Amino acid sequence: MRMANAAGRLMLLTDDGWSDVERASRGLFSADPQEVYERWDEFRHWAAHAQPTGGVTIDESELRSPVPRPRQTLAIGLNHRDHADESGFTVPESPPVFTKFVSSITGPYGDISLLEGSVDWEVELVAVIGRRAWQVSEERAWAHVAGLTAGPDISERDLQLSGPVPQFSLGESHPGSGPMGPCLVTPDAFDDPDDIELGCAINGEEMQKGRTSDLIFSVPQLITRLSAVLPLLPGDVIFTGTPAGVGLGRNPKRFLADGDELVSYVEGVGELRHRLVRA
Repeated sequence: MRMANAAGRLMLLTDDGWSDVERASRGLFSADPQEVYERWDEFRHWAAHAQPTGGVTIDESELRSPVPRPRQTLAIGLNHRDHADESGFTVPESPPVFTKFVSSITGPYGDISLLEGSVDWEVELVAVIGRRAWQVSEERAWAHVAGLTAGPDISERDLQLSGPVPQFSLGESHPGSGPMGPCLVTPDAFDDPDDIELGCAINGEEMQKGRTSDLIFSVPQLITRLSAVLPLLPGDVIFTGTPAGVGLGRNPKRFLADGDELVSYVEGVGELRHRLVRA
């Protein structure tokens, strides 16, 4: 199943095109894409049995984040071995966790304001929670995932690494630094949800390419470890980590510049395109 947020309205892809969920369900489900995660099981049942008709045309300029207002955004650092190596760290024994504040979230296309500082790129698979997860086993973890989307995590390294202690959450939370999209895809739509290609390019030059099978902590392992500490709520998101190829890990270092086009993708989800524009 594939769903999207078009200009703030929840859309479902059917065999004959996009369907407006609120209209197709005659008000049973809200048009607000964030609200569907609270009723995820009910929504899946309706989508499978109601056979909603399509026919709605979506322009890509209308697409927004499929998760516009998560209550908790959890981001995982150093979760690909090659990225840990390029960053000069040993493979972590437990996942480093920080947050991205909700005001950073934006959609899959458009301009992102480029602030002063060393602005880096990090393509990531994002897992979206569909059922409350508390002390969940690895074997049951996928059952708590509504779907997967793509999230090119934009990081401002100067603030992120400023002392006396790192400011990872602030450095990851400038407006526009949390793009997601272009849609959300349920795990059953993938041949193997634990082995998905992802990557990004700047101005047509490939910067990153990896597979989620190389994650140090898989999506189920992350859900198990996180839910051992805090309940994961419907509509929460987990940025699962980035492969090697970020600007900070290059020699010489390279960061995003005014006018750069960043194109990011996750196999089976789609492509995101952003232009960096000096504020």
